Amino acid sequence: MSLHDLEVETLSGQTIPLGALTKGKAALIVNVASKCGLTPQYAALEALHEDLAPKGFTVVGVPCNQFKGQEPGSAEEIAQFCSATYGVTFPLLAKTDVNGEGRSPLFEQLAAAPDAEGAAGDVQWNFEKWLLSPEGEVVGRFRPLVDPADPALREAVEAALPQ
Repeated sequence: MSLHDLEVETLSGQTIPLGALTKGKAALIVNVASKCGLTPQYAALEALHEDLAPKGFTVVGVPCNQFKGQEPGSAEEIAQFCSATYGVTFPLLAKTDVNGEGRSPLFEQLAAAPDAEGAAGDVQWNFEKWLLSPEGEVVGRFRPLVDPADPALREAVEAALPQ
């Protein structure tokens, strides 16, 4: 099964295939949280999204409360925070478990993808990032401390853009 075929729930509660958001685009899937030391990455994620969306790119934020309860809010609170604080326009999914027994099917597949050092496995923390090709294949994994404005991340995103 392709990542595009996996069913996900949007922040508004609608169940859709991931491909409705990502098919034919380069996509950066990011587990996000509102009360994390890395939360300011939202600004760089939004800037990347705005800059490259016309070329076939999207960020997809996936709120997660598994890391020290740093995403405690309801869907409405998350949406309000992201919009009012960071002007987020990219799609957000419903709060999702990224590790453990309740890990979503999406993160089962994403966790299997290695990072640049060849390490796969559990999500380390909020703001870990996976780059998908327009065909829905994982072509990059960036750990939480890699800022979305990092030149290596941007270079990888640009290389993944549809031709």
